[in-house]
Amino acid sequence: MTPHSSATAKPNTVLLLFAFLAIYVIWGSTYLAIRYAIETLPPFLMGGARFLTAGFILYGYVRIFKGVPNPSGAQWKNAAIIGALLLFVGNGAVVWAEQYVASGITALIITTEPIWVVVLSWLWLKKGRPNGGTVFGIALGMVGMAVLVGRGLFVGAVDINPFGVAAIVVATMAWAVGSLYGVGADLPTSPLLSTSMQMLAGGVLQALVGTALGEWSRLDLTHVSMSSAFALMYLIFFGSIVAFTAYSWLVKNAPPSRVATYAYVNPVIAVFLGWAMAGETVTVQTLVAAAILVGAVAVITRYASGH
Repeated sequence: MTPHSSATAKPNTVLLLFAFLAIYVIWGSTYLAIRYAIETLPPFLMGGARFLTAGFILYGYVRIFKGVPNPSGAQWKNAAIIGALLLFVGNGAVVWAEQYVASGITALIITTEPIWVVVLSWLWLKKGRPNGGTVFGIALGMVGMAVLVGRGLFVGAVDINPFGVAAIVVATMAWAVGSLYGVGADLPTSPLLSTSMQMLAGGVLQALVGTALGEWSRLDLTHVSMSSAFALMYLIFFGSIVAFTAYSWLVKNAPPSRVATYAYVNPVIAVFLGWAMAGETVTVQTLVAAAILVGAVAVITRYASGH
């Protein structure tokens, strides 16, 4: 470790701790918030409203109050690509899938994202062939997914919608691609500005898809429940502004494999909240799959980061 002054090292450590806490705890609760939000709000219009609102707030704050200069055209292009991958495909697929898949199960499937991070780092970024421990973790993750979605493996198991599962898997792949693309992309030095630009791009795309799917005809503001409205506000201010800002900062300041550790904290929180607050069924099959998947991510993180 290179020497740093205590005045410099301590703020960085504190920022890392708070950023990881944000993506661990807040994102773990957003799966349940999404479920409540789409009970009376169309999924893509809800997602569009979430990210457009959060994006405009953040963009206005950094441009007007922080005086951050205008981004370049190349930076807008890169932010739009990342926003499309993370927030349009990644988040949009998750929101759509939660119409058919329980929030806790959704979070468990999302734990496979580090597998894609490692594989794509090797095949796309040419960062080296995965070692034996990483390969074992990937294989373990595949077993965990098979246990989670397999039928007839346990008595009392609950069938999981296969189309919802497929959408979530696509979401994990898109999130991994977007995360890795962001590592070397030309983006504003301000994490808040970069985050807001990605949100605006993702929000526009979700709103356009919602419009194309005719979701405006399904939107009746007089029938939007208080729980859906509160969940949307929570997703805007905590899930987007707080947690996603923390994530964007971590992508630039911590190794991708370590940033991906939120994937084995989030599902524990999500499964518990889904069971405790929404009455989602937690079966023996779910618990066994959860243990395998969390173990797989822990193995991948350990060996991929060289520890």
